Amino acid sequence: MNRTVDFLKHFAPFSIILFLIQFFIMHSLSEKIVFFYPAWSIYLFNVITTILIYIVLIYINKNFSTYTGFTFLGLSFFKMMIAIVFLIPFIKSDVSNPVIDLASFFIPYFLFLVFETYFAIRLINKG
Repeated sequence: MNRTVDFLKHFAPFSIILFLIQFFIMHSLSEKIVFFYPAWSIYLFNVITTILIYIVLIYINKNFSTYTGFTFLGLSFFKMMIAIVFLIPFIKSDVSNPVIDLASFFIPYFLFLVFETYFAIRLINKG
């Protein structure tokens, strides 16, 4: 439980600060650009997947510690597939400037991935 509390102690401010930054940037650009996904849906996706991945990693590390790294790789791949499913409505739509919408999704996605990677490495090294 201590690892989960440590993770959440860092994860909550990280998520909130990133969300507020992106929300205000998207809000300030909303007069010029219509975004396909609102900031809250992007962050809801990232927060839920990151928490689920870390919970599974803690379980695997506790019971099968030698497979924590492989589990992280598999879950990261699975998260990429879920991201594609999440983006299917956007991919099928006729958006005039898709680069901005893709950036608004993938910048937080990769920042959350870096966060996950950092805590997965800490989990593996303590394991």
